[in-house]
Amino acid sequence: MRDYEVLPMPQQVGELFRRYEGNPILTADDWPYPCNSVFNPAAVRLDTGETLLLVRVEDHRGVSHLTVARSPNGLTDWTIDPEPTLVPDPAHWPEESWGIEDPRIVWLEEMGCYAVTYTAFSEEGPAIALALTEDFRTFERRGLLMPPEDKNGVLFPRKIGGYWVLLHRTSSTRRETHPAIWLSRSPDLRHWSGPRVVLRPRPGVWWDHVRIGAGPPPIETPEGWLLIYHGVRTTVAGDIYRVGMALLDLENPARVIRRAPGWILGPRAPYERIGDVPNVVFPCGYVLDGDTLRLYYGAADTCVAVAEARLSELLDWLLNGHYDGQARG
Repeated sequence: MRDYEVLPMPQQVGELFRRYEGNPILTADDWPYPCNSVFNPAAVRLDTGETLLLVRVEDHRGVSHLTVARSPNGLTDWTIDPEPTLVPDPAHWPEESWGIEDPRIVWLEEMGCYAVTYTAFSEEGPAIALALTEDFRTFERRGLLMPPEDKNGVLFPRKIGGYWVLLHRTSSTRRETHPAIWLSRSPDLRHWSGPRVVLRPRPGVWWDHVRIGAGPPPIETPEGWLLIYHGVRTTVAGDIYRVGMALLDLENPARVIRRAPGWILGPRAPYERIGDVPNVVFPCGYVLDGDTLRLYYGAADTCVAVAEARLSELLDWLLNGHYDGQARG
């Protein structure tokens, strides 16, 4: 007997995000120094009104670092740091020997600084690391939060029940279990509890049946934490990375309230289908302006793109009964 229920797709079929007509907004050709590709940016709106992206930049060795790009409107007129902003430091942090990748940014009001979670890559595999900053010029590395193999680490912006909360994706050692989204708690951003599963890949031929991972930091709404995540489906032509969403309980984010059945953004545009890794949309950052949610993502592991949606539309889609039955807490 199934432990989940397959429901029909909702009346509003299709993608809820609308691509910016000027996509891609950043490519390797825009960079002030040589690189192979730029993608998977974290995002934040500064007090100045500028949008700041912390972009993953892959050099011609295949090793990644992070560089800041700023824009007055979040779409055009980007100013890019003339040199890499945050580079691997394997002499002091050996877990970064093969590069640093896929950042996420969250403002921690309690600490008065930004927290940047990122993937540190070493011979032992990928692991989640943390750096703190006030100005995106100097960074205080805190080292690993989770040991290898672990990726897609995102912090919630405030303590919940007295604890910092981290979503992350461990690599399963069980052949029959696909990588899922887990949750861990910490009183001090250093010591973490054993993880528990929040969301699993759906079985069968679903669009997110192979593995899933958290995207940008969760967005707090009156209805719950809106979680945007990526999911992978394997086809005879290779993997396809798409974007989905779920709603987590405000005071117990390990409990899933709703999970959308279909994807809300998938590779359709040429810059998403053609590149170093074809058929990939991979979000790591967002900016919220009133009801407008601007999602920044890597396209085909080659360039940076952006798409917009109404936050109210996303929540209505989740809360309007489109529940796949598997997302029970």
